[in-house]
Amino acid sequence: MFDVKYLLKIGVPAVAGVVTVTVFSVALYHRNQTIRNLKTQMQARGIPVSPAPEKIYEPTEVDHHYDRRGYKIYLSDQTFGQIWLPVLSDVPLSAHPVENMVQQSNGRMTSFDEHGNLNALTGIDISAHNTVTDWAAVKADGIDFVMLRAGYRGYGVDTGTLKGDDKFREYYKGAKKAGLLVGAYFFSQAITEEEAVEEAILTAKQIEGCELDFPVAYDWELIFSDSKARTDNVPVETLTDCVLAYCQNMESFGYQTAVYQNKRTSLFKLDLPRIKDIPFWLAEYDGTPTYIYQYDMWQYSCKGTVAGITGQVDMNLSFRDFSKEGAPVISLPAQEGMLLPGESAAAVSGTDGTGTDTTQTATETTAAAPDGTS
Repeated sequence: MFDVKYLLKIGVPAVAGVVTVTVFSVALYHRNQTIRNLKTQMQARGIPVSPAPEKIYEPTEVDHHYDRRGYKIYLSDQTFGQIWLPVLSDVPLSAHPVENMVQQSNGRMTSFDEHGNLNALTGIDISAHNTVTDWAAVKADGIDFVMLRAGYRGYGVDTGTLKGDDKFREYYKGAKKAGLLVGAYFFSQAITEEEAVEEAILTAKQIEGCELDFPVAYDWELIFSDSKARTDNVPVETLTDCVLAYCQNMESFGYQTAVYQNKRTSLFKLDLPRIKDIPFWLAEYDGTPTYIYQYDMWQYSCKGTVAGITGQVDMNLSFRDFSKEGAPVISLPAQEGMLLPGESAAAVSGTDGTGTDTTQTATETTAAAPDGTS
């Protein structure tokens, strides 16, 4: 018997639906059974029965659901092998085609625009750990700009100590006299926003009275050679707060600013949408950059050689002329004898700008001097 209370509970439409489905299912079963009986009778009488036509499965076009023009960021990891990150939709992408970057016969990288003009200035960055003997020779060797270390916060035996660079003033005067464009940077080990402000104030005191052409860059680094480095566990938001605190304070003091960082640390440790309006100085030694987001300067080697400087030196390109109003993009005639894009196999991948293989596939590392320098 039907349970009237149950029927009232589930409602008349539901009951009607159940009855309809049940009737349809019974009718379909009897139809199929009738077809099977007819086929059996025909086969018993010797009447050939045509097999059902084979169903054809046509492949359909796959929607891969890619964002940002199909880009993903691929990285290598010691545990997982290849890993990936989604591309941030609110951070500008790089405007520097790597196919337009060429390593010249002297080992230096150059970059060209679509018209064959140079679109980057050549520069170096140095500290008291570099010995400069002749600034005029530096300029004559094709160097356009120099980034000078103004100071640093130490690590290791000098953990947390703020110090100015002993050579900053001397190198500033020599570089300006030689006609080089000059900027500065501060090597940071800040672990709080308050420490970043302290670093900005020390920087301002160090460069007071100097007429800088290029930005003052904030160079915060992880110390891979120190298992107990104070910066090991700085949270993403805290580090980003440090960047903003340093840069905004330096801007309030009247200076242009920039953020210096390597590819992996920027991807893993910086909240990039929050700092996307600050010029970015990329450090990546893989021949041509694989960093997907916009960068304004590129440190491509720590093993360059320049006349007038003893030993190896960091080599850079700047895609903007920060000495001019609005920091316009570079456009200069290519020098005679320069290799242009597509003219040589010297447009390399996996070298440090001097022909040495430095490709890093498992972890990101940066070289730094023992007192907290880079």
